[in-house]
Amino acid sequence: MKKLLLATSLLASSLFAVDGYDVYKKNCKVCHVEMMTAEYALAHINELSAPPMVEVSGRLKENIKTTDEEEDVDRYLFILFVKDYIVHPNLDNSMCNSGAIEKFGVMPSLKGKLKEDEKQAVAEWLYDRYENAKF
Repeated sequence: MKKLLLATSLLASSLFAVDGYDVYKKNCKVCHVEMMTAEYALAHINELSAPPMVEVSGRLKENIKTTDEEEDVDRYLFILFVKDYIVHPNLDNSMCNSGAIEKFGVMPSLKGKLKEDEKQAVAEWLYDRYENAKF
């Protein structure tokens, strides 16, 4: 009986889980292109209003690394950073290169626009979506 209740609970929670890609499309896509090569981005830099998400993910992964051998630790820290940064973006915590900061500035805060589960979902999506991308 306990196993049935647990299975039912897990199924119900997955049915109501927030999709990070949907959060991206609703809140981030207006500024951040999902995928493009660095060469294409440089050729069309004047058409962009923010760095492409593939570049954001890559830059964060370059900077958020631990010496811990468990990849889950880096993923966990990445997600924590993104959840905080989208609500409290600032120059001191930005990981963009100076050219990107000069071109795009610091992103506006999404404070009050995303629920906790939406922040979690989009941060997980940002990490997982570009897991095998070449940066």
